[in-house]
Amino acid sequence: MAAMQIDRFYEAVDRPRPHLRLVPVETARPLRQGPPLAERRIARTRMMRRRRRTLIGLALLAGLVILSLQGVAFGGIASAGLSSDLSSGAVLAPGMTYVVAPGDTVASIASKIDPSDPSVARVALERELGSTVVVTGEHVLIP
Repeated sequence: MAAMQIDRFYEAVDRPRPHLRLVPVETARPLRQGPPLAERRIARTRMMRRRRRTLIGLALLAGLVILSLQGVAFGGIASAGLSSDLSSGAVLAPGMTYVVAPGDTVASIASKIDPSDPSVARVALERELGSTVVVTGEHVLIP
């Protein structure tokens, strides 16, 4: 590469006149090392496609996992073909408030909480109430 330099020289008239001449310039090293711009753009495009495919694949996989659940958390159908509430047979769930009806006992309420093993529910109810006796109209928090 060459650069141009303006030199002034004086003629007999002593009038300055520009004169151009070629001056050798050191070769400048490239500013960027590595592959050319076109190759970097192609690689970047390829990487973006790969990321998009991965993101779409993960979204589809998450959707399939959600759809493959039996829906117990969403009130769907359990393995016995019944809804999740009916498959356990429980009428009352923890956190619900039950109003004691005439003729109810701690044992009858416990059997509504857990029909398969009411003894555990009965002990929990007695601990919650602080008593083994319930009164009609009483509001009981199911443990």
